Amino acid sequence: MLIDTHTHLDSKKFDNDREAAIQRAREAGVEIMINVGFDRETIPSTMELAEKYEFIYAVIGWHPVESIHMREEDLEWIERLSAHPKVVAIGEIGLDYHWDTSPKDVQHEVFRKQIQLAKRVGKPIVIHNRDAHEDVVRILREEKAEEVGGVMHCFSGSWETAKQCLDMNFYISFGGPVTFKNARVPKEVLAKVPEDRLLIETDSPYLSPEPYRGKRNESAYVAYVADAAAVILGKDRKEIEKITTDNAKILFGL
Repeated sequence: MLIDTHTHLDSKKFDNDREAAIQRAREAGVEIMINVGFDRETIPSTMELAEKYEFIYAVIGWHPVESIHMREEDLEWIERLSAHPKVVAIGEIGLDYHWDTSPKDVQHEVFRKQIQLAKRVGKPIVIHNRDAHEDVVRILREEKAEEVGGVMHCFSGSWETAKQCLDMNFYISFGGPVTFKNARVPKEVLAKVPEDRLLIETDSPYLSPEPYRGKRNESAYVAYVADAAAVILGKDRKEIEKITTDNAKILFGL
C-alpha cells in the first residue's frame, strides 16, 4: 500500500473528475491521501474532503506565495481548525523566492508565526521551499522547529541542505521530479536519505512524473515515484511501499 503525503485534490483541475481521480488512486494501491489547504479558499475545501472520505487527511496552513494576504484572524482560524481530528500537520508553510508576490520580510514573519502555531498545537509542519534553502534552514533553526519536526515537501535542495533538515527532525519527501531522466541531484539525495526519514508524494495536480510529464498529475501516480525510489535504492517496490507508508504513519500519527 502507498500513501500520497501531499496532494491538492480540491484543485479546480479536478472539478470534472475528482471522484474518478480518487478512485484511480485507490485502485493503484494508495491507501491514504493527505490533502493540503493553503489559503482562504483551499482550507475549507480541504476540510470538506477530509470529512467526506475516511482515507483522506488534512494539512492546513498559509502558503508563502500568499503571505501578503494573511491576516491575524486567518492565523487564529488555522489554529482553531487544527484541533480537528483529521488535521495532521500545519502547512504548507515556508518561503518561495521564485514567485515575486510577497515580500521576503512578510514571508519570513508569516513562516515564523506558523512554526510557533505548530508548536502550540503540537503538530508537525510541512515545508514549502523554493529557491530559499538558506533562509528556510535558518528560520527553522532559529524557531527551534525540531520540537515538532515535519517534512521537506517535494525536496529540491542539495544533500548538504537535506542533512541540516534531517538534523532538525525532518523527513525528506520526493515527488515526480525524481523520475525525470536528468534529475541527477534529487536522485543522489534520495539515495543518501536514511530509510526511516524517506517519504513520497505527488503534489498533484502539479509536477507529474514520467511518463505523464507536462500533463495533470494525480495521486495514483505516486506509484511512479515509488518505482523510481526502488530503482535508486536497489530495493523491491514492496519494500519502498512499506518504508514510506510506515514513515508517513509515524510522522502524521495515522
